[in-house]
Amino acid sequence: MTTINVTYPTTAKGDVVDTYFGVDVADPYRWLEDDRSAETEAWVVAQNQVTQGYLANIPYRDQIAEVVKNLINYERVTAPFQEGEYTYFYKNDGLQNQSVVYRQKGDGEPEVFIDPNKFSEDGTVSLAALTFSEDGSLAAYQTSTGGSDWREVYVMNTETKELIADKLDNVKFSGLAWYKNEGFYYSSYDKPEGSELSEKTDQHKVYYHKIGTSQADDIQIFGHTEAEKHRYVWAGVSEDNRFLFINAANSTSGNRMYMRDLTSENTDWVTVKEDITSDVYALTTDGDRLILVTNEGAPNTKIVVADAANPSVENWRDLIPETENVLTPSTAGGNIFAEYMVDAISQVKQYDLKGELIRTVELPGIGSAGTFSGKENDTKTYFTFTNYSTPTTIYSFDIESGATDVFNRPATAFDGEQFVSKQVFYTSKDGTKVPMIITHHKDTELNGKNPTMLYGYGGFNVSLTPRYSSTVAAWLELGGVYAVPNIRGGGEYGKAWHQAGTQLQKQNVFDDFIAAGEYLIENNYTSSDYLAIRGGSNGGLLVGAVMTQRPDLASVALPAVGVLDMLRYHTFTAGAGWAYDYGTSEQSEEMFQYLLGYSPVHNVKAGVEYPATMVTTADHDDRVVPAHSFKFAAVLQEHQTGSNPTLIRIETDAGHGAGTPVSKTIEQYADIYGFTLFNMGITEL
Repeated sequence: MTTINVTYPTTAKGDVVDTYFGVDVADPYRWLEDDRSAETEAWVVAQNQVTQGYLANIPYRDQIAEVVKNLINYERVTAPFQEGEYTYFYKNDGLQNQSVVYRQKGDGEPEVFIDPNKFSEDGTVSLAALTFSEDGSLAAYQTSTGGSDWREVYVMNTETKELIADKLDNVKFSGLAWYKNEGFYYSSYDKPEGSELSEKTDQHKVYYHKIGTSQADDIQIFGHTEAEKHRYVWAGVSEDNRFLFINAANSTSGNRMYMRDLTSENTDWVTVKEDITSDVYALTTDGDRLILVTNEGAPNTKIVVADAANPSVENWRDLIPETENVLTPSTAGGNIFAEYMVDAISQVKQYDLKGELIRTVELPGIGSAGTFSGKENDTKTYFTFTNYSTPTTIYSFDIESGATDVFNRPATAFDGEQFVSKQVFYTSKDGTKVPMIITHHKDTELNGKNPTMLYGYGGFNVSLTPRYSSTVAAWLELGGVYAVPNIRGGGEYGKAWHQAGTQLQKQNVFDDFIAAGEYLIENNYTSSDYLAIRGGSNGGLLVGAVMTQRPDLASVALPAVGVLDMLRYHTFTAGAGWAYDYGTSEQSEEMFQYLLGYSPVHNVKAGVEYPATMVTTADHDDRVVPAHSFKFAAVLQEHQTGSNPTLIRIETDAGHGAGTPVSKTIEQYADIYGFTLFNMGITEL
C-alpha cells in the first residue's frame, strides 16, 4: 500500500498526577486543556500543518470534493409555517453556506426575510433559532459565532425588517418562548470568569425579557437560589398564553416540571412533577386540561392528561397509553400526531385531543417521518419523509380529510433508485438482537472488499433513524457501503434500551458496535482491511473505545468531536450533565474503575498497531471541548506502532457541528473520505 511519510510535532509531557480512591493516574497532556494558552495554540497550528500536508498528498482528494459538492448542490427548502399574515420557510439554493429565511403573503412573490450569509463573510456566523410573537409582528432570533453554544439574541420588527434595540448577549442552551407580543422567556448561565469555551457552566437560569427594555433589566424568574440549582432549565408558554411551564434538569435524562397560571394573581410555582427519575413535558393544553408527554412508569413514552388546578403526578390520567413501540408526538390543528418507531422505522397515528384514534397516516414508504406540527387553528400541516436513499421530501397533509400531496420533492444529482437499503438483525456479545440498516449500490458484490463506513452513536436516548444525507450519498456514490446499527444506549426501543447502555452497562454499547462490524465482515460486505468506524460526540467516544479495545477490527477510525477523557469530562462546560449516561470518576470507586477501564485517553497502549486514525474537532467546540481530542491524538501519536497515520484535523472558527457552513462541510468530507479510502489501499477512484 502506498504510504505518506508523517513526522509528528513534538508534544511536551507534564507531570500532572491525579489520585482517585488511592489510585494515581498520570495526565501528562493536561496542559492541552488550556484553550487560551499560546502553547496550545502553537500545538494546534503544528498539528494542522502536518494533517493538511498529509491530506494534500492524497491523489483524489479534489475529485472527492467535487462529488460531495455536486451532491450538496441542490435546492433545499423546509416545510412552511404561518406567522401573522406571512408564510415563512427556509431555503438554500445549493451551495449557500447558510440557509436563507424567506416569506410570502398569500400567493405573492417570496421575499428574503433574514439572510444569515450576510452575518459574516465566511459563513461562520449562523442563525440558531427563530421565533415569533403572538401576532407575528415581532421576531426574535439567535445567532451563533463559530459554532459556539453561546448565543446573541436580536429582535426584529417583521413589517419593516428592522432590528430594534433589544439585543441580548451570553444566552446559552435556550429557547425563546414568547408571551403575547410583550416579551419572551429565555435561559442562560452566568458568563464564566475563565474560558467561555471550556469553563464549567453549572447553574442554568430563566429570565423574562420585556420588549423595549435593556437586558440588564430582565427579570430572573427561576434558578436563582442554591435550592433551585439546575444545569438545564427551559421555559415554554402555552399557545393560549395562559400557562408558563418550566422544565428543570440536572442531567440529560430526567426532569422536574413546574407551572404558573399567567392569568392568575397568584404567582407561586405549582409543582407538576418533583421526581427527576423520569421525563415529562407539556405537549399542548386544552382549556383547563394539560396534555403531557412522559416516560413516568412508561419506558416507551405515553401521553397523559392533568387538570391545571391539580396537575401533580398522582392525578395524571392516560390519554394515549404506552405501547410496545417508542412514541414521539406533535400537535397541529387541534390534533395529536403520534409517531411510533417500529425497529427504528416510522409509523404515524392521528388522534384528537380526547385520545380518540382518527386514522393511521399513510406514509410514502419505509423510512423516517417528521414534523407534523402547527398551530391549533391550522387546517393543514406538513411532514417530511426520508431514508438513506431518498432525499427529504415534504408532503402537505389535510388535517380533516387526511389527504396527502407532495409539496416539495428536491431535484438532486443522486439517483436513489440505484441503491438499496436492507435492515438486518444481528446478535451482540450477550445474545441481544440489534437492528442495523445497510445501504449500498444495487450492483455491489458481497466479496469482502467493499469500502464500508460503520457509523454509530449509542447514548443519551438518541435514536438513529434512516435519513438522507448528501455526504452519506457521496460515500455511496464513491462505491462505499454505509451501515448504521441501532445499538444500546439509544432510544430506539425506549428507556430500557437507553439504560442498558449507561454507566456500569456502557460496555454493551461497544460490544454492540463491535458485533455490527463482525457481522459485516462475516457476511462479506467488507473485511477489516476495508472497514472504517465513525461517530461524533458520544459516538466519538464509541469509536475511541472500540479502536482501543479491538484495534484489529477496522483499518480506519474516525472519532469526531469525541468525549475521550472519561475521568475529567464532567469538569468542562456542561459536561457534568452527562453523568446520567456515564457516571463520574468521583461518585464511587467502582464507577471510577469502570470508566478508567474504557476511557480512550487512558487505554492507548504502547506496542499496539491502531487503525489509521483521523481525529476531528473544532477550536470553538464548547459542548465537547477540543481538549478531549487533543489529548487523545497526543497519546496515540506517542504510542502508535507501525506505519498507520495518527492525525488530528482541527477546524477553526467552528464548533460542535451545528451551523457549519456548506463550504467547510465540503472540505471536511473530502478530507475524511480521502483519508479513509487512501488508508484502505485504494489508489484511484
